[in-house]
Amino acid sequence: MNYGVVFYILGWILKSEAIFLMFPFVVGLIYGENQGFSFLITAGICLVCGVLLNLKKPKKGGLFLKEGYFVVALGWIIMSLFGALPFVMCGEIPRYIDAVFETASGFSTTGATILTNVEVVSHACLFWRSFTHLLGGMGVFVFLSALLPMLGGNTINLMKAESTGPSVDKLVPRIKDTVKILYSVYLAMGALECIILLICGLDLFESLCTTFGTIGTGGFGTRNDSIASMSPAIQWVVTIFMILSGVNYSMYFLILRKKFKQALSMEEIRLYFFVIVVAVVAISINISNMYPTMSETVRTASFQVGTLITSTGFATTDYDMWPEFSKTILILCMFMGACAGSTGGGIKMSRILILWKSFKNQIRNLIHPRSVTKVRMDGSVVDDETVHTTLVYLAVFFIIFAASTLILSADGHDFTTNFTAVLATLNNMGPGMNKVGPTCNFAFFSDLSKLTLIFDMLAGRLELFPLILVITPTSWKKNL
Repeated sequence: MNYGVVFYILGWILKSEAIFLMFPFVVGLIYGENQGFSFLITAGICLVCGVLLNLKKPKKGGLFLKEGYFVVALGWIIMSLFGALPFVMCGEIPRYIDAVFETASGFSTTGATILTNVEVVSHACLFWRSFTHLLGGMGVFVFLSALLPMLGGNTINLMKAESTGPSVDKLVPRIKDTVKILYSVYLAMGALECIILLICGLDLFESLCTTFGTIGTGGFGTRNDSIASMSPAIQWVVTIFMILSGVNYSMYFLILRKKFKQALSMEEIRLYFFVIVVAVVAISINISNMYPTMSETVRTASFQVGTLITSTGFATTDYDMWPEFSKTILILCMFMGACAGSTGGGIKMSRILILWKSFKNQIRNLIHPRSVTKVRMDGSVVDDETVHTTLVYLAVFFIIFAASTLILSADGHDFTTNFTAVLATLNNMGPGMNKVGPTCNFAFFSDLSKLTLIFDMLAGRLELFPLILVITPTSWKKNL
């Protein structure tokens, strides 16, 4: 383990967080809120700690895959721990573990909350909650990859550790150019949504917070009813941008290169939109008698499918009151998730495809034992290592899922609450069902359960393995 490069990058993370904390401080000044000064104080703490960690610059080329996984996991933990301080300092969230839960939920773009009334929270704190979605959506380390030239081409290991999906490749030869492309598309989508929301009647503050929660697929809002009290036009805008944010960003890169046929022929993208359409149609039929018009039924069904398959977590209705058939479809959408290479959570469509094709190959090999078959996606062979990693990921996912549900059961809540609470946090969804439904929160869980759910949120956002590496004792040995 190269501790020099690990501490150096963590120093940059803390200095970056110090800059990010200035935004809610400015918001506090604009609205004349004293709570904003807690962000200024925390920014100072982050800056001092970051400078101390950056006193010694490591040698070039010390960032290998293990260091990448290690520093990303530690970085997200540190961001959550420091990012929680302003909530405690200003008294909005007095208990530190609750503040860490809220902050980790923000950075991991989960959107699960312990707050019972967000409308009494200061503008500065509301802005920080939503702003963490913007930072966590594409990834802070992906951004830093363009700012750490001393690490050379090995910065791809930061992207591999932080990005979503079974494999990560550079879109163009230089990592800096890849980062510029990703963030340009990400921020352009955000700017476009924000402008449209302003046109639809939201003020600038709500437009920004809603945009952060949408393109980051996070779900923190500014109202107790999430998006329900906003106009149908705004709900459609949010629905469209949620779904677009769940698309593999490689598709946007291909579209920018005018490779439309290649972009639209991606199997993962086709499966993603196919699942959305089928789910919306099935749910619309099932709940057609619950809403006065078909247009409202389709809009409500589309929003709920979009928000859960992309792991955003906004809500326009209490879907916990829907028939069991519709709720089952939503749970399946929560498991499947969005596309790899997007800001969405869940298992990912690419893994679903790899699993299905591996299953078909296994059946084919049983029928024709001498046949040699390979898993293919978009016409290319998926290497055996990626297939193996996908299967291991799914195994580890369900082990963590079962263990977390067992720990939560000690609190004495019903199975559906525990099951969907873990599902909502491990897949970075936000709301679950029953006691953690779209009209409820996570405040009632014990501290042990909250720590478990914090682990699930961060593990889910980082695709499990970086966080598991950190809690593995042998990974801390310097000579390994």
